[in-house]
Amino acid sequence: MVFSLNEIKFNKDGLVPVIVQDVLSAEVLMMAWANRESLEQTLSGGEMVFWSRSRKEIWRKGATSGNTMKLKELRIDCDGDTLLAFVEPAGPACHTGERSCFYRLMTEPQSGKGSFPGILWRFLEKRRHDDPSESYTARLISKGLRRVAQKVGEEGVETALAVAAGDRAETIYEAADLLYHLQTALLASGLTPLDVYAELERRHSKGS
Repeated sequence: MVFSLNEIKFNKDGLVPVIVQDVLSAEVLMMAWANRESLEQTLSGGEMVFWSRSRKEIWRKGATSGNTMKLKELRIDCDGDTLLAFVEPAGPACHTGERSCFYRLMTEPQSGKGSFPGILWRFLEKRRHDDPSESYTARLISKGLRRVAQKVGEEGVETALAVAAGDRAETIYEAADLLYHLQTALLASGLTPLDVYAELERRHSKGS
């Protein structure tokens, strides 16, 4: 079911908090406020538009920095008083230049987060444009699809052998190599993990 703006419970100031999340990496990028007008502009234009409480005006994310956010999906919570926006960011979300506004830790960092494959993808998107003499990713892609495909095959075989041998540590190591090279292959092919996730989601919806 798709809900309308009439379902939103704006606060006494006519505002609603919007949590913004990277649709690919699943990182929470920022939290901002929106009013009805800014949400109407967001939905009509397809890019995130908010309300600035300090300047008391509408502001389009990235209007001056170029770090726009393309809206992919907008959700409303069960109480109707908070929104969740999945976006495709064109650059850092934070005014400090950090990818996410939530970059300051209050606990020890957690390794192995499920969002890391998406974070790695964002990193590879940048690395592909680096000097091939300084970046393995750029160097591999510059050698063409056949070489990229060969590396996926090699890492796939090595991962399979590690699994067959029951070697846990080696399986983790080789699987990491395989996932990296698979992402690089998608990048070189003009695809993204979202294309693969969409296919998996399609199969899941069919009960596969």
